[in-house]
Amino acid sequence: VGGALACSIVSSPALGAVAADYGLAFVETLTGFKWISRVPDLVFGYEEALGYLVNPGTVRDKDGISAALAFLDLASSLATGGRTIADELESFAERFGLFGSEQISLRVTDLSEIGRIMAAVRATPPASIGGLPVQRVEDLLEVEDGVPPTDALRFTLDGARLIARPSGTEPKVKLYLDAWSSDPDPSVRRSEVSTRLSALRTGAESLLR
Repeated sequence: VGGALACSIVSSPALGAVAADYGLAFVETLTGFKWISRVPDLVFGYEEALGYLVNPGTVRDKDGISAALAFLDLASSLATGGRTIADELESFAERFGLFGSEQISLRVTDLSEIGRIMAAVRATPPASIGGLPVQRVEDLLEVEDGVPPTDALRFTLDGARLIARPSGTEPKVKLYLDAWSSDPDPSVRRSEVSTRLSALRTGAESLLR
């Protein structure tokens, strides 16, 4: 099986874990399906703002109808075997890891505040966020991995990630929080993801000051 899975840079890292497990290419793009739909050999694409491209051979754009049909087909197949969507999500977590995502926004009345906030974080990136050490800082204004430059900062932590970027449609700065755990114990997985998201949430609030 060949092909590529694609999502926007602010979408959950979960799709990358799926691609790696299946030996598929994984491509991150700028936000919007005008970018996701252009990925060569695309099998599936999505972005966190609830857009899914599940049948690129027929509709090469986000398509809620096809996505809903695919979901209903999955639910029906699972029910035939006595399983539920919740059961399938647990199986997903066991195989690929448990992933959690949140979003925080800071709305401004003066658009110049957005530039000030982004410039301040660029000038003095945090060494830790919510007590979690920052392992890597990426300024996406610099071309990387073939993605066109975009006004965003990506912070990678142990089992977590935070991305800061101005909204493309509203006067606000958006922070995308992601955490994950591959612990074999389901309760530990849930606890680790919850704890990391909580730490990111706390750190994000101070980051935007």
